[in-house]
Amino acid sequence: MMDKDLLVESYDYSLPKELIATYPVTPRDSAKLLVYDRKNNKIHHTIFKNILDFVNADFIFNDTKVLKARIFGKKESGGKVELLLNRPFEESFLVYIRGKVKVGYKLFFDENLVAVVESLNEDGSRVVSFFQNDKKLDFLELVEILNKIGHIPLPPYINREDEELDEEEYQTKFAKNYGAVAAPTASLHFTDELLANIKHKHFLTLHVGAGTFKPVEVENILQHPMHSEFFEIPKQTAEILDSDRKIIAVGTTSTRTIEYYAREKKLFGECDLFLHPKNPPIRVNHLLTNFHLPKSTLIMLVSAFIGREKALELYKIAIKEKYRFYSYGDAMLII
Repeated sequence: MMDKDLLVESYDYSLPKELIATYPVTPRDSAKLLVYDRKNNKIHHTIFKNILDFVNADFIFNDTKVLKARIFGKKESGGKVELLLNRPFEESFLVYIRGKVKVGYKLFFDENLVAVVESLNEDGSRVVSFFQNDKKLDFLELVEILNKIGHIPLPPYINREDEELDEEEYQTKFAKNYGAVAAPTASLHFTDELLANIKHKHFLTLHVGAGTFKPVEVENILQHPMHSEFFEIPKQTAEILDSDRKIIAVGTTSTRTIEYYAREKKLFGECDLFLHPKNPPIRVNHLLTNFHLPKSTLIMLVSAFIGREKALELYKIAIKEKYRFYSYGDAMLII
């Protein structure tokens, strides 16, 4: 019989629909915070702005910036098409396209933006090049156009179109480096005031890709092909990671980057680390995160810190206490 920790079914739980947060709370730090103290096996219910009462450590944030990665246009035939930019790929871009396309197809968008389909991948992604007035665009040139015509790519479970408020609310206060198609959501709870009160804060970059929402479709989680995302760690941050200072990883993206560095000692590259109970953390002392989808690699990451049964128990308590779930939801701190 297979070890339950390896069975994707073992990470399932039932969530009432009304607990999926479709809008953020304001102010950001008024969200609920469930604190789990591992040493004493104690749970505290508080609000986010009290986080510094529970943890004294160096905070490691992900400063990636969410792209307006969704654009709507037309095919040469006149049919509608929706494109989601995922990431740069060699001299082109990896995208997802809603609508049937073939190699060589041209897709037309506002601002004279044209995408030419170069190849179709088996995983459903597509490789395209972007042109404006016959000039091939690099990443930063494309970002400028996306800022004019694009939409914030809200996660599918939010189940509404993006609105003006999302341009600010689905972006961290310290977002700096364009490249993500999903926000590092644990960081969305921090206000400028709260950030100013954190004595030791450090940044790294991991560009969150669409793969973060990819469901685990295998029975044994060890067979899941983990997506990879580009990361970069400044030398100052690496020095903290190499020290014996206590660190709190703000979010699953920071966690994976820190833990990848702890294993590989690389300052940049592709992070494809999959944390789960059989591959627990070796550097992160405290984890701050939101509440995640059932059977996702993210709930498996949480389980890597506290065990699968404890993770599901805490989720059950959060549901009972009416915590709000997912990207715009409440937070959990594991100390």
